[in-house]
Amino acid sequence: MATSLLADAAPGRLDRFCNDDFQRGLARWNRARLAPGFPDGDWPGAEQRDARLRRQEGEFLDALRAEVADEAAEAPTDPDGFVAWFEALRDDGPGQGDPLFQWLAEAADRDQLRWFLGQEAAGEAGFEDLLSYTQIRMPARAKLEFARNYWDEMGRGNPKGMHGPMLDVLIKALDLKASIDDTVWESLALANAMTGMATARRYAWHSVGALGVIELTAPDRSAATAAGLRRLGFSPEERRYFDLHAVLDVKHSEAWNREALRPLVEEDGRRAAAIAEGALMRLRCGARCFERYRAELW
Repeated sequence: MATSLLADAAPGRLDRFCNDDFQRGLARWNRARLAPGFPDGDWPGAEQRDARLRRQEGEFLDALRAEVADEAAEAPTDPDGFVAWFEALRDDGPGQGDPLFQWLAEAADRDQLRWFLGQEAAGEAGFEDLLSYTQIRMPARAKLEFARNYWDEMGRGNPKGMHGPMLDVLIKALDLKASIDDTVWESLALANAMTGMATARRYAWHSVGALGVIELTAPDRSAATAAGLRRLGFSPEERRYFDLHAVLDVKHSEAWNREALRPLVEEDGRRAAAIAEGALMRLRCGARCFERYRAELW
């Protein structure tokens, strides 16, 4: 089911990836290929399958990129100008200020919030894992910022502070069964795009932009979700993940922009367009999710 946000996509390009079959197939492949495994005598067959799916993933990423390339080309290539452009996405980027989140905060009932969080959980790609892939062979100053961010995601060595298990507490409280087959294609496309940018090194600078724009734009959405959970009587422990990200990601974003984006663009202005494309690709995917969620919930 394509949404109105596909109207600007080139015919035969992005729209052919916007369906359940493609996104679910890619999601299953990502889940399988990134899981720890053991030596397998059938690995040549798996390599042939992976080569086919890597090509399909690449075509999907290229279509997402084509959708935003003209807008991204307008981003400044000087460090100060680029950071200002990037930070403006918090207010002006695709999907920002979507009415879905005020509704979640003020009006959604438990079943509606449960459906929303089920979609988000099933499409969760794992920020810390994506960051681990992205930081490979990055310049030192940016790499150090990524390491600090990763350490926060991992609870600074304290299992109780790890962000993933925090979300698991809420998933358990809601008895969510995250299933690819029950997830709308828009949510899967978001996770597939993030995974593809992080694991394909030709899209590494795009992944920096995509991860950075998550830190930039997540606080308001997290605060609204936390407000909805609080209104419905969820405990501080159960809503901790969203309460934390409503505050912590503000600091993460400031540090990311200062310690990663600025020096990366200062070192090579060509990176500005790639980082901008990645940020816009992530935001466009998110905007499609919000539009689909509203269609389902309202």
